[in-house]
Amino acid sequence: MMRRHLLAAALIAAIGNHGAWAQSTTGAISGQVNDAQGATVVVQGGNGLTREVGVDAKGRYSASQLPLGTYSVTLRRNGADVETRKDIGLRVGASTDVSFGAATSDLEGVKVDASRLPDIDVTAVDSRTVINADQLSKLPLARNADEIARLAPGVISNAGGYTGPTGASLNSFGGSAASENAYYINGYNVTDPQRGLGGISLPYGAIDQQEVYTGGYSAQYGRSDGGVINQVGKRGTNEWHFGGQVLWEPAFARSETANTYYTNGLPSSPVAGSLYQPGRQDRDWITTVSSYVGGPLIKDKLFFFLAGEFTREQGSTHNAVDSTKPDVQYRYGSPSWYGKIDWNITDNHILEFTSASSKRETQGTIYDYDYSALSRGQRIGADDNIKTGGDVWSGKYTGYITDNLTVSALYGKMKLNQYDQPGSYDESLTYASGLINQNPALNGGSPIGNNQTLATLTNPGRGTRSTNTRFDITYVLGDHTLSAGIDNQVTKALDQGSEASGPGYYWTYGQADPDTPISTGLGVPATGGVVNGQGGYYVVRHVVSSLASVRADQRAQYVEDKWQVNDRWLLSLGLRNDQFENYNRDGDAYVTQHRPQWAPRLGFSWDVNGDSSFKVYGNAGRYYLGLPLNPGLNAAGASLSTSQYFTYGGIDAQGLPTGLTSFSQPVSSNNYYGVLPDPRTVTASNLKSEYQDEFILGFTRTLGHDWVYGAKLTQRILRSAIDDYCDTDRIVAKAAELGYDVTTTNSCYLFNPGRANTFNVSDASGRLVSVPLSNNELGFQGLKRRYYSLEGFLEHPFDGRWYGKVDYVFSRSYGNTEGQLRSDLQQTAASTSEDWDNSYIMENTNGPTNNDHTHQLKWYGYYQLTPEWLVSANLSLTSGSPKICLGYYGPDDTDPGKYGGSYHYCDGVASPPGKQGRLPWIRQLDLGTTYKPAFGEGKLAFTASVFNAFNEQRPLNRYPYSQTDPGVADPQYGQAVVRQVPRYVRLSVSYDY
Repeated sequence: MMRRHLLAAALIAAIGNHGAWAQSTTGAISGQVNDAQGATVVVQGGNGLTREVGVDAKGRYSASQLPLGTYSVTLRRNGADVETRKDIGLRVGASTDVSFGAATSDLEGVKVDASRLPDIDVTAVDSRTVINADQLSKLPLARNADEIARLAPGVISNAGGYTGPTGASLNSFGGSAASENAYYINGYNVTDPQRGLGGISLPYGAIDQQEVYTGGYSAQYGRSDGGVINQVGKRGTNEWHFGGQVLWEPAFARSETANTYYTNGLPSSPVAGSLYQPGRQDRDWITTVSSYVGGPLIKDKLFFFLAGEFTREQGSTHNAVDSTKPDVQYRYGSPSWYGKIDWNITDNHILEFTSASSKRETQGTIYDYDYSALSRGQRIGADDNIKTGGDVWSGKYTGYITDNLTVSALYGKMKLNQYDQPGSYDESLTYASGLINQNPALNGGSPIGNNQTLATLTNPGRGTRSTNTRFDITYVLGDHTLSAGIDNQVTKALDQGSEASGPGYYWTYGQADPDTPISTGLGVPATGGVVNGQGGYYVVRHVVSSLASVRADQRAQYVEDKWQVNDRWLLSLGLRNDQFENYNRDGDAYVTQHRPQWAPRLGFSWDVNGDSSFKVYGNAGRYYLGLPLNPGLNAAGASLSTSQYFTYGGIDAQGLPTGLTSFSQPVSSNNYYGVLPDPRTVTASNLKSEYQDEFILGFTRTLGHDWVYGAKLTQRILRSAIDDYCDTDRIVAKAAELGYDVTTTNSCYLFNPGRANTFNVSDASGRLVSVPLSNNELGFQGLKRRYYSLEGFLEHPFDGRWYGKVDYVFSRSYGNTEGQLRSDLQQTAASTSEDWDNSYIMENTNGPTNNDHTHQLKWYGYYQLTPEWLVSANLSLTSGSPKICLGYYGPDDTDPGKYGGSYHYCDGVASPPGKQGRLPWIRQLDLGTTYKPAFGEGKLAFTASVFNAFNEQRPLNRYPYSQTDPGVADPQYGQAVVRQVPRYVRLSVSYDY
């Protein structure tokens, strides 16, 4: 039998490749039959599906687009069963080899269990990591999609502290911004359409497999130049399964969060000396309950699977001394559920329906707090009632029309909520912030405030909607597997934006050098010559209003050829064409990109030895990324956001300034004066979409019978980006040179940074004129974001005793832009970051990007000590990102770009990223142990996990501003803004039948 197994492994040289590819929900079974005459192969699944496929003249067969599950594969010759391989598990998006060798040709009615299959999939040209349900149950992991994704090489937690719709911390893939990833559930795109920040995910126990793509995926999919997370949920079979789990993260086993202190002097009116935030007073505990059931409604025909999970998190958090919410007693509820129905209409026609929900509901109570005595004060009121996350449903049809022709169609909808209703809003109160900067001569040395906790209000009904339609057709023609299809998505953002609370404005206190202008760009002078301004104390009145609903259409078509050139070479040749269109609040298009945007995808796989023991692979591809919905609320919207500066002679009992003297007009850094721009003028002419080119070359090889190792080179080059340009004075000046009388402009313009652009503006008579500016006239360098990496890994597949994988990535991500986001400033949306708004803000920006981590080492695995005891671990070591120091412009602390202290200058000296050094290494070790007592027959399990075992709380991001005003040091400079989560323990008990 061993000879037969080895022979089968040696004869898989020509594996069929009509499998599933990126973001798929299916897998494939293919292989080689030694003697093709009179042979067919029958594939039977635990889901009742049976397919019989032919064997071609070269002895190859393939059963493609099979629902995930466990299968038996039988070789038939002239109608008689010859050999059966049982318990064949599929891997999503991959082809599993089941070959039948010469030794079986004379056997009839012989059934053998499946041999250990080859560890290398020679039909794959992409770069991905697949984690299955069994591994998820054994490894110590936080229970969300992004945490699972961090097992993949080159995937790191983003330093900006960005979170998704249900609060999960987001990732950066290969140097890209956290908004440039795509998320899928059972083939449906569940990415947040407004900002691209994460997506909803399945209940942890409902995940069958999770794919994490880090590059090289098929032309069938796009709209990502970062990475892809694809979750495939479990489904019912002919066997009944049910179970449940209870998890507890107790407060007593959670380490204290570190306190935060002022690091660069003290503010004018300190509250508790150098203490800024008393993190050590925080408390938190979490309880999770989950259950599932699945089985046949009609045997072999109709199946269902249903899972639910509810998490309650409770505790208290103590905010900074200048917060209007000092002490918050909170309660988070996170309900999620997943349901799936599979209907085998016939063996050739399958329908599946998926519905999933993942939400987060927040409630709380706000208290006053004595930061000196570290004790809770009087109740202020109820905190906001917030509901995020949402629901998705989709239906998919798969038809195996013939052995060579397969069609599939998918349609679905998603609804995400952004409900935010004030808990105890008092419209008679005016919000005031920056109280620590109040003039101590007017407040008795202690900040004075009131109980207004909201600066702005939002529509409680706001949210997003999306609709996704896909149609795919695959035809096998000899050695070619030809595919074509469409991938269309319509998204909407409803009732978005905000407006100032109270009387329609709010206040911020500040202190500047009384002899230095506060902003030369905005025309805000020094306070010294103004009544009550001799000490540099001032206050700013902010007026904010931005309310709208917008939508976008994203369409794509693709063709692809998987060509098995010979027994050892596979070529993947694909071409995708994307179109993007975005609309403003009035339904007028302001981005129209209908011209072909060709995205070629070329890949190869070389089975060097012909036995799947050594694969060399590579690919080159272009990936387009459409604009999210957010620019429709800003550059293309009628946003109002102005600031007016005053000195003051007193402070009333509510902390509001009195005796006001204005020393500026209402000003706006982004020229947001509440005017809806003509949609024809919002973007530069011939605006190009963001796109990135990627090149990968790697190998994977077996080492003996128990190990697999490999290495990979990757390069990513951002070729084009879209951002907003707000230095309208340059546009007006160039228009004047061309003889145009232009007196008014938009607030900002969407353009392609780093190249020449032509802007459409209206002259004094209302005529539309074109104003071209070269990149030099705009004052910029060329656009640059480049990433390269060398990755190596060593893996020991599970052999019944232990599993382990270690990988190391050396990488560089450098240039003058992070992409759509600006994580060092925690700016959270495309076109709203400060990058490229004017030439001054982009000086000294070339260097390592915020997502640059030179070294990444990861190891995870588990060991079955005895049949009852298993131990597991997950270790990551990541070098720190570059430190950032920002301040006012140049040695004279001016503000030519109207952006305050956001320039790449530190104490008047040019300060490109990394000049100040690096943040420390991020080290984390998570440990777990599972006990399955013999009396439980393997169904009952007790698990204990310790996360961040050594309680590292190192900073992932530091406060970058070195000045509050020209010449005035910022006492917060260098503070940790985002830290590692402190050590905590999770205990659980589960039962699976």
